[in-house]
Amino acid sequence: MIATYTKPPIPFIATADYAKTGQWINALQQAIPQEQIVAFSSLNEQQRQSCQMAIVANPDPADILRLPQLVWLHSVWAGVERLLADLGTSDLKIVRLVDPQLADTMAEAVLAWVLYLHRDMPAYARQQRQNVWQPRDYIKPQDKTVSLLGLGALGEAAALRLLAAGFKVNGWSRSKKSIEHVSCYGGSAELPQMLSQTDILVCLLPLTADTRGLLNAATLAFLPKGAALINFARGAIVEDAALLEALDSQQLSHAVLDVFSQEPLPPEQAYWQHPQVTVLPHISAPTDLTTAAAIVAGNIAHYRKTGQLPTSVDSLRGY
Repeated sequence: MIATYTKPPIPFIATADYAKTGQWINALQQAIPQEQIVAFSSLNEQQRQSCQMAIVANPDPADILRLPQLVWLHSVWAGVERLLADLGTSDLKIVRLVDPQLADTMAEAVLAWVLYLHRDMPAYARQQRQNVWQPRDYIKPQDKTVSLLGLGALGEAAALRLLAAGFKVNGWSRSKKSIEHVSCYGGSAELPQMLSQTDILVCLLPLTADTRGLLNAATLAFLPKGAALINFARGAIVEDAALLEALDSQQLSHAVLDVFSQEPLPPEQAYWQHPQVTVLPHISAPTDLTTAAAIVAGNIAHYRKTGQLPTSVDSLRGY
C-alpha cells in the first residue's frame, strides 16, 4: 500500500556532502511513519512554502531561508553552537537532541579514557617504543580525583559511571548542581578550587560565549602539576597554544583530545606528533540513529497532538 500524507512533508536538511542523509531519512521515516520525511532537495516550491518544521544536521542556512513558514528545527545533534551561529538573530526555535543512549555512550568513553590515563597507558606505550620493561606503581581509583566540567545529562551519567569504578568525583557547572557522592562546584569563582584538586580533568561543556577559551593558560595553571586532560566537548573550549605550553612544561602529563577547533585535524597541527597527546577522530559519543530517530519522532508527535514545542535552546546560554 502506498502511504498518503495530508500534512506538509518534514524536510531533512544537511550539507550537500553529508554522507548519512539517506540513513537518517530511513530511520526517521520508520520511527514516525505517519509523517513524510524527505530530503530538502526533493521539495517542490509549494511544499517549501508549507513546511513548519525541519530536521537538521548542520544545515546550509540558505536552505532554511527558503522555508518561509518554518517555526522550529529539530537538530539530530546534542551540540547546536554552529546552528546558533549560522542562524544569527533568527526567531526560529531550535530543539537539540537529548538522548539517554548518547549519555550512556559518552559515560562509557569517559570511563574508558580515564582508565587509560589512570593505569598509565601512555607511559607504557612510551616504554614499549624504548624497549623498557618497567612496572609502574599502582594507585587505587579511590586515591584519584576525576573532575568533570559540565554536569548536564552527559556529565551526570559520566559521574555515576566514575563513582561506580571507585574514583573520587568532582563536578563543575555554570550553576551549582547536587549529585549524591559528587563534590559539586558552580560559577567562575569556584572553578579554581575544583581544578586545584584534580588528577584527571574531563571537559563535557557545551561551546558558548562563556566557555570558549575557558581552558587557557590561567585556568590550566590551577591544575596540580602532572594532571591530565580529556576533552570530549568542543575544541574551541581549549586554547591550543596554552595546552601545548602546559604539556611541554610538564604542567600537564597527557591530553586525550577528541575534538578540535578545525576538523578533521590538519596534518600540520602539532597535536598529531606530540608525545603527550592522544588524538581521536571525534568518536567519543556517536549519535545512535535508531534511538535518536525515536526521540525526534516522539517530539514531533507531541507537537502534532498538542501544538506545544519541545523544550528549545536558550540562544543566550547556547544550550
